[in-house]
Amino acid sequence: MTALTLSTAAVPGLRADAIVIGVAKGTASGSGTPVVAPGAEAVDHAYDGGLAGVLETLGASGAEGEVTKLPAPSGFKAPLVVAVGLGAQPEKDSGYAPDALRKAAGVAARALAGAKKAAFALPLTDAADAGAVAEGTLLGAYSFDAYKDKAGDAKDSKNGKNGKAPLAEAVLLGGKPRDRAYKAALERATAVAEELNRARDLINTPPNDLDPEAFAAVAQAAAKEHGIKVQVLDEKALTKGGYGGILGVGAGSASGPRLVKLSYTSSRAKKHLAFVGKGITYDSGGISLKPAGHNETMKCDMSGAAAVFAAVVAAARLGLDVNVTGWLALAENMPSGSATRPGDVLRMYSGKTVEVLNTDAEGRLVLADALWAASQEKPDAIVDVATLTGAMMLALGNRTFGIMANDDAFRTAVHEAAEEVGEPAWPMPLPEHLRKGMDSATADIANMGERMGGGLVAGLFLREFVGEGITWAHLDIAGPAFNEGGPFGYTPKGGTGTAVRTLVRLAELTASGDLA
Repeated sequence: MTALTLSTAAVPGLRADAIVIGVAKGTASGSGTPVVAPGAEAVDHAYDGGLAGVLETLGASGAEGEVTKLPAPSGFKAPLVVAVGLGAQPEKDSGYAPDALRKAAGVAARALAGAKKAAFALPLTDAADAGAVAEGTLLGAYSFDAYKDKAGDAKDSKNGKNGKAPLAEAVLLGGKPRDRAYKAALERATAVAEELNRARDLINTPPNDLDPEAFAAVAQAAAKEHGIKVQVLDEKALTKGGYGGILGVGAGSASGPRLVKLSYTSSRAKKHLAFVGKGITYDSGGISLKPAGHNETMKCDMSGAAAVFAAVVAAARLGLDVNVTGWLALAENMPSGSATRPGDVLRMYSGKTVEVLNTDAEGRLVLADALWAASQEKPDAIVDVATLTGAMMLALGNRTFGIMANDDAFRTAVHEAAEEVGEPAWPMPLPEHLRKGMDSATADIANMGERMGGGLVAGLFLREFVGEGITWAHLDIAGPAFNEGGPFGYTPKGGTGTAVRTLVRLAELTASGDLA
């Protein structure tokens, strides 16, 4: 993990591999000339105030995600200046949005892979800005190379792997090393980013190495390290408890299912949040087998459980004054002679029966059991997170998750929390008329309904398993959970860890009393 430090050192005399500065898209007179952002005054001065012109000559515009490298001015200890785009220049007297700083720092950190030390001279107006830059740096520097050739090659003999090592150290200039607020901002950014990156590692781990038992073991180890109480229900305990949904989904696999409960408690807590995560460590579709082209990345179908796991550990590391319980519903969905068949009826933990019309609609089955288990503790609110439906991807694309809830005010609060931390999300309805499509002549409910609005149908199904009177929200993260394209901002290719920061923010707001 990249080391973070704060410094008030002067830029010219700082020994580093590179100086990172911000550049924005100019709006004055519509010229399109890039504007050098605050924090880079020393570099601009060394160019006699002409840095913007130099950058424009090199093709820089200040657009978000843009990186322009140029030699450092004479007299600077660092040999390189890296100008990173911040997007549109903010209005007068308003600073840069936190996510613009996160993205710029993330892009710069990724561009500086292989470097030992970089100084970030991005615009910092307060501790919150420092936290945003720190978080973006740690998330942007992420790489997953556990399965790369350890022998290395001639191109990278220093690293010992095929590829460049992440940026080793980032110095945030303009930060105040002795200021409590700045130090707290860095500590928060470090805890959240490290746990989010651990979620990314889990998502990226191949399913032959991460089955439900292995995931549960990771959770147990982290719980022991951070003082979190953990309980793991194996096949015998699930059978004894009547968890028909989780057992039914895992019935076709040689790797047995698990239900993991993580409990972080604070002696000062006045509220209790429950987070529930879908943890399908591999989803073949079961008997309703996925076709080729749709199953190659299905190791990511446990992204919801990874997000919940990371959020609970982050809450513990931050010492938040709120009780947070995480439920990881873990199973592998495979076809075999023992697998659940279309037409089978499962008796869920709640006692309700479900007719399984499609075994590839398995996530809602494991979540249903975990939601009912979470409901028995009467938390103040439940939030479930799942890569649940392709329909949500069709509706919102690959970068935005959907939010459904049984309470409009809570749905709005979740949406606002997601926006605050920079995770694109959108509120979605739960139309009552779609519920009828899940009526079953055989069971209490079917696991499929109308094809149109399939993401909303899934949300309506889950609502059936939330305890009466409990506030609940459902996050369908099918789109942004796994990035099959190129990296952007602080988002890497592969597992993204989406929803972790939203959950942590909800816990923080609940702890402070700002979330009713």
